[in-house]
Amino acid sequence: MIFSFSATPDFDFLTQFADYIQVPVHNGLVVIPEQLGEGFIRKMRFGPDFKMVIHRYVLREELVIKRNQFEGGNDLVTLFFYSNEQPLEIAYNNDPQIRFSQRDSSAIQVTSNDLSSTICFPAHHLIYYVVVGIKVPRLKELLAVSQPNKILQTVTDSGSSFLFFESMTAETKLLLKNMVAVNMSDPLSYFYMQIKVQELVYQVFHKLSLREYAAHQTVGSADAERLLSIRNEVVRDLSVPPVLRELAQMAAMSETKLKQLFKQTFGNTIYNYYQQARMEEAAFLLKQGRHSVADVGYGLGFSNLSHFSRLFEKHYGLNPKRFSYT
Repeated sequence: MIFSFSATPDFDFLTQFADYIQVPVHNGLVVIPEQLGEGFIRKMRFGPDFKMVIHRYVLREELVIKRNQFEGGNDLVTLFFYSNEQPLEIAYNNDPQIRFSQRDSSAIQVTSNDLSSTICFPAHHLIYYVVVGIKVPRLKELLAVSQPNKILQTVTDSGSSFLFFESMTAETKLLLKNMVAVNMSDPLSYFYMQIKVQELVYQVFHKLSLREYAAHQTVGSADAERLLSIRNEVVRDLSVPPVLRELAQMAAMSETKLKQLFKQTFGNTIYNYYQQARMEEAAFLLKQGRHSVADVGYGLGFSNLSHFSRLFEKHYGLNPKRFSYT
């Protein structure tokens, strides 16, 4: 299935998607029909300028959701939360599909409304996906920051074009899990959800507020496509360190521009991002219990196991051997 739309000011995802799969909407809820799978999509409004859509389903065939570029001056900020161990694939402008991470596709994306994107949900996997849309004035009111850093200034400035990624913390995953599990027949459920969605927004912008101050560079759809391709290349083979010169050539950018845009988007330098992914992969392999410390270290490109152990302990507080037994 391919569902394509433009996020115009009057666009309503739930209504349009329900029409697309030919099912009714009841009290903000769409139930996936049996012939397509099982699960639901639920929409909640917290005023005309603040809404949330929860996707929770397993589909019989792949679902592709395409958001087309909209240049009508809509001041909507969109936050995407994907919490799942199954790999979510995301592409910009039909670029080859990009995985959020090697082993855990949980991630948060904060974007302006003028970037096109394509998200592919695989068939026969549990999809757990939350989208929060909020207008800039309401977001400013919620954040109430007197001296925002450059990132918060960019997001709360109507007309800005931006794309930011954040990792999904255990705290955020638990919050999302609890929100999806709420019994909506409870008369206080709406009140609970209103509080929790604000907590979600807080967690995202708290992390963004801790990023280094830097002049913001505008990111267009083409830049977003290239950055995600570069991110994919960085983690494609974790045994080989990234080479900035080669990545810059792939991105058709200067090395300086690529370094700046990558750190702005992902919150880390290219090499540090690679090292973080490397350590996450090491932790995943060690927890499986089927790989020795030496196998993991050498497999991830470390020629010196002592160096691997020191770096791993710096990230996780335990050396690899002790970590594998915890």
